[in-house]
Amino acid sequence: MAIEKRSTIEDIKHHLESNLGKKVFIRASKGRRRFLESEGVLVETYPKLFVVDLDQSNAVRRRSYTYADVLTANVEVTIDNKRVGSH
Repeated sequence: MAIEKRSTIEDIKHHLESNLGKKVFIRASKGRRRFLESEGVLVETYPKLFVVDLDQSNAVRRRSYTYADVLTANVEVTIDNKRVGSH
């Protein structure tokens, strides 16, 4: 029986850093089974969060999310059809 390695915040951070400049799909929980879905480009990573430039032409053109949100699945990040932080 193999023990499954769980993702850590450091794993998620390193994975996102290695994919800077790539197109990402974001699905963020807004509570009560509602989600905000958007596509954009991963532009910056910081010690606690990362920034995505959105492809939409609405008022918000840039969003930031924390690695902890990805770890707890409040935010799902998909790069090249692979979900970041999934076990």
